[in-house]
Amino acid sequence: MALVLGLTAACSDDGGGGATTKGGDDGSPKLTISPADGSGDARPDAGVTVTAAGGTLGQVSVKMKGAEVPGRLSPDKSRWQSTWTLVPGAKYQVSATAASPKGKSTTATSAFQTVRKTAATKITNVVPSEGETVGTGMPVFVQFSKEVPAKARPGVERAIEISSTTPTEGAWRWLSAGESFNGLPSAVFRPRNPWKAHQQVSLTVHYAGLKIGDSVFGAKDVTRKFRIGDSHTITVNAKTDRLVVKKNGRTVRNWGVSLGQGGDRQADGVDHLLTTSGVHLTMDRSRMERMRPPGKKKGDAGWYDEQVPWATRISNSGEYIHQNMDDPTCLGDRNCSHGCVRSPAGDAQWFFGWAYRGDMVTITGTKRSLEWTNGWGYWQMPFEKWTKGGVLGKPVTTASLNA
Repeated sequence: MALVLGLTAACSDDGGGGATTKGGDDGSPKLTISPADGSGDARPDAGVTVTAAGGTLGQVSVKMKGAEVPGRLSPDKSRWQSTWTLVPGAKYQVSATAASPKGKSTTATSAFQTVRKTAATKITNVVPSEGETVGTGMPVFVQFSKEVPAKARPGVERAIEISSTTPTEGAWRWLSAGESFNGLPSAVFRPRNPWKAHQQVSLTVHYAGLKIGDSVFGAKDVTRKFRIGDSHTITVNAKTDRLVVKKNGRTVRNWGVSLGQGGDRQADGVDHLLTTSGVHLTMDRSRMERMRPPGKKKGDAGWYDEQVPWATRISNSGEYIHQNMDDPTCLGDRNCSHGCVRSPAGDAQWFFGWAYRGDMVTITGTKRSLEWTNGWGYWQMPFEKWTKGGVLGKPVTTASLNA
């Protein structure tokens, strides 16, 4: 079972395609199905509604391409409503029965098609990847081709099902293209506390049929399943120049590092040679990363252009855990880098192959703080403030997923 964050269904018995009514004579119950039989312009966001007057509903079946469409029956069995919105341009078949207290019955059917007008705003990706194993700090990204209109966002949040082996409290926050790590507008789920290790997570966005703009609807649903792996925690101390790696609470490796030396405060007021302190997350990795200083060009003071191996990104401002390419005496002794976490070659290579995306890297002891919009710096924001960035403004708890 997956957590239904909110039902997205019809608010009216008229789904833009009228209604079909049967019965109601000689004591038989009156059955009404919306959209009507033969409709070719049913609104996807209105869903399917079946009602019974003078009796109670028995069997209700709604199918699309032979698959049953989920729905809910009211406690008094007088109304059935599809759980989610419908797929644009799809054909549906409905059959229903109702019985009166005196035993008289009515059967009604409807076959209809929804309108085809889909929105230009589409879900382009979900992060993590399908089947990926990630760290306990990993956010979940639903990324869009364009900004989702404000009036459509409540429907999108309600149309998300998220479940995990261990129920986990978290919250959604909307990020603009300028706030997003890769320039794509996103809805991002962040747990209140790190995910429990060794569990499965499943996400479905019931986007098909959601009203996104004037008379245009979401194109299709998106589903993603991934796994939370071992608990990996990495701490880096700029005062002692040591990095400590723990797996499931046990120290498995540690080594001397060299962090940012500082001394390059640019027009934006930021010293770009200082490593940022705060809770980072491991992001992408590069076997060989080309590194150049931000805001500089060839010939400027402080210019460099280097190919650096075994680079694991931890922010968008050019910070990596990577192999040391300069004075080895700096490692474990003093800060000589351009802002990255320089490491011995063997340790950098080991970390490159060992870390998941979403592992938590906590750096302390520098005079520059990690901004929450820098890469995946979301753990820098208090959870209560994070929650206010969602249009529903409240946390949710994932349902229990039978792994």
